[in-house]
Amino acid sequence: MTSDNKVQLAVFASGTGSNTQKIIDHFREHPVIKIVLIVCNKPGAGVLTITVEENIPYLLIEKEKFFRGDGYVPELKERQINWIILAGFLWKIPLGLLKAFPRRIINIHPALLPKFGGKGMFGDFVHQAILDAGEKQTGITIHYVDEIYDHGEIIFQTSCAIEAGDTVKHIAAKVHALEHAHFAKVIEKVIEKNSTKPKLR
Repeated sequence: MTSDNKVQLAVFASGTGSNTQKIIDHFREHPVIKIVLIVCNKPGAGVLTITVEENIPYLLIEKEKFFRGDGYVPELKERQINWIILAGFLWKIPLGLLKAFPRRIINIHPALLPKFGGKGMFGDFVHQAILDAGEKQTGITIHYVDEIYDHGEIIFQTSCAIEAGDTVKHIAAKVHALEHAHFAKVIEKVIEKNSTKPKLR
């Protein structure tokens, strides 16, 4: 338990950080949950600009230590991280990190799992695959992370229609809107349900 008695979150991101920004905004004045660290695997990623603007510490990680070293578990424990949120983080989570945070790592995927998941299924690659398959709907899946890509227990799903004439860009915009509307709220509900700390508002 931290000195201010808050549930401490680390957000892992690889890209521009639009979901990260929404999560930060949602929990900015929250009485129980606090974003205390941003973890990024890409130097120069847009999400690092957010860390500066929001005055949130960041940890830039490298592949060898992440996959074949200690998975940065000591650094996360030192910062008293309680939950890890994957917000557009593209590396597979190593077993050591999964064991250190059992059912405490949450991911968002831009499709309705179990369809269109797995290695290489991210961003526009997902949307293009959905378009090529002639699907009539897509959406988002928020799920716990396990040792297999996009496989862990599903927490929440919601969908949107794919209309005639929609392009990858159109689908991406619809999916982003769902991500921004739901991800932070679902994180809050999950932590409320699973935390032994004070109940959330």
